[in-house]
Amino acid sequence: MNDNPSVYVGTYAKYNSGSIEGAWIDLSKFNSYDDFIDHCNELHKDESDPELMFQDFENFPESYYSESGLNPDLWDQFINLAEHERELLQAYHDAGFEGGIDEAEDSFIGCYKDDEDFAWNMLENTGDLNSIPEHLQCYFDLGKYARDLMYDHSSAGGYYFTNY
Repeated sequence: MNDNPSVYVGTYAKYNSGSIEGAWIDLSKFNSYDDFIDHCNELHKDESDPELMFQDFENFPESYYSESGLNPDLWDQFINLAEHERELLQAYHDAGFEGGIDEAEDSFIGCYKDDEDFAWNMLENTGDLNSIPEHLQCYFDLGKYARDLMYDHSSAGGYYFTNY
């Protein structure tokens, strides 16, 4: 598979007959939900009225997925975004937030390797570390500060967001 949003599409009839016959479909190849559904129906044209079953998904937020269907807004709110916007929105959802790209961009702080890297960057940007006398700075517990910062922030995959 690739990194594009994809879904495995079978049918309930095949599944109930003991088969998971279907195919992985790259959603980025379709301009709309309707185009995608037309393709799925063509894929399962061996059934007179296929009841589509979406058995697995990857590379898009779970909030757009269910076994019985995909949210038609997936194209406008995720697939048709630029790759860097999709990555940001995926991380935003993985961090536990709901909303679209505008909310993700408003909440986004930056990318860091871990919570302590994030905390150190916050200290440098705010100048707070400079308020501690230099001879006492070595006693500063960055781990505890990072833990406390994360009460008001969330992260996923190295992307950091504010909770407010």
